[in-house]
Amino acid sequence: MMQLLETFRDFGYTVIFGSTATPTPYSLDLDAMQVESVSLQMNHSSFDKFIQDLKPHIVVFDRFITEEQFGWRVAECAPQAVRVLNTEDLHSLRKSREDCYKIGEGFNVNHWKNHPMALRELASIYRSDLSLMVSSYEMQLLTQEAKVPDNILLYLPLMAYELYPDDVLSWPNFNECQDFVCVGNGKHAPNVEAIKTLKKNIWPQIKKALPNTRLLVYGAYLPQQVLEMHNPKEGFEVKGWVEDLDAVLQNARLLLAPIQFGAGIKGKLIDAMSNGTPSITTPVGAEGMNDNFQWPGFICPNLEGFAQCAIELYQNQEKWSQAQTHGIMIINSLYAKRKLQDKFIECLENLGNQLEIHRTQNLVGKMLHQQGLAATKYMGKWIEEKNKPK
Repeated sequence: MMQLLETFRDFGYTVIFGSTATPTPYSLDLDAMQVESVSLQMNHSSFDKFIQDLKPHIVVFDRFITEEQFGWRVAECAPQAVRVLNTEDLHSLRKSREDCYKIGEGFNVNHWKNHPMALRELASIYRSDLSLMVSSYEMQLLTQEAKVPDNILLYLPLMAYELYPDDVLSWPNFNECQDFVCVGNGKHAPNVEAIKTLKKNIWPQIKKALPNTRLLVYGAYLPQQVLEMHNPKEGFEVKGWVEDLDAVLQNARLLLAPIQFGAGIKGKLIDAMSNGTPSITTPVGAEGMNDNFQWPGFICPNLEGFAQCAIELYQNQEKWSQAQTHGIMIINSLYAKRKLQDKFIECLENLGNQLEIHRTQNLVGKMLHQQGLAATKYMGKWIEEKNKPK
C-alpha cells in the first residue's frame, strides 16, 4: 500500500488516505509523504458525503474486507471513480492453506475453491474494476482455476529500486556478514508459525553444526509465545521491532524463512535480495517470486533439508556470492520500481478512458452490484441505525 501511495504521488496525483484504524507508534508518517490522511467511520453514512464532495477519479480498497465495507458506497456516491482492489495477497488462499496445515492435510486447489472466504474474495474482485495481484501464481490460480477474466486483473508485484554496481560495492562482504536473521510481523500467523518452526525443528541442528552463530528474530507485535523463546545461551535472540531493517539484513549472512503456509509474495525475501542477503525458504515462501530465475539461496521442501542447506550456504563463500548475484538479477528483472509504476499508471489511464465499456463487459460484476451486494449494504445500514442514539 505504501508503494501505491508513492506511485500516485510520484505521478502527480493528489492522494488522500482514509482509514478506520487507530494510529500507533509504528504508523507511517503520511504528512511527510505529502499524503493527506482522514479518519473514517465504519457503517456510517458520513462516508457518503465525504466521497461525494471529494469526487475522486480513482479509489483503491486495501484488501477485500475494505471493499465489502465501502465498495457499494463508492459505487453509489462516486460512480465515475475507477474502483481498484489491492488484494495484497489472496487471503482465502492463505486461510485455506492454514486450515489444511492445522489438520495435517496437504493443500489442494479444491479446498481453496470451496472455502467460504474464497467466495467473498472472488465477489469483491468481480465488483471491482481492477484487482491488483502481487503473485504470478495467484494470477494463474484466478484465471485458470476460477476462470476470472484477465482484463479485471493486473499483475503488480511489490516494487524495489533497481540495483547498480555502486549499491553492491557498498554492501558488507561475506566475511563481514555474520549470523542468521528471521523477519516477520507478529500479527501475521505464517510468520509466527515460521518462528516456532525455527525454534523447535531447525535452529537446534544449525546451532549444533555452527556453535558460534546466532539467530536474530526481528518484527513488530511479536506475541508473548515468541518473546519467551528469547535465549541468548542457545543463540536464539528475539529482538522485536527494528527501525533500520536494511542495515540488519546487510550485516546478516543469511535470512531464514521456513514458511509453512501463506499466500502472495513475501516482502522479507524481496528485502533480503535488495540488500544482498541470500535466503533459505520453502516452496510456499518462494511461490510466484522468481519466475525462471534461480533462487538466491535454496528452496527446501522439508525441515531436515532446510537446516542442511542453511549450514552449507553459511560456510560456502562461492555459493553465497552466486546466490547474491541471483537476487540482484531477480530484483532488476521482476521488481524494478519504475517499470512497474509506469505499467500501473498506464493501465489506470486506459481503464479510465473506457470505463463504461469495461464495466459492460464485466457482467458478473454488474450482477453482483445489482443483487449480491445487498447483504453487505443492508447489514451496514442496519448497524448504522442500531448505533444511533435512542
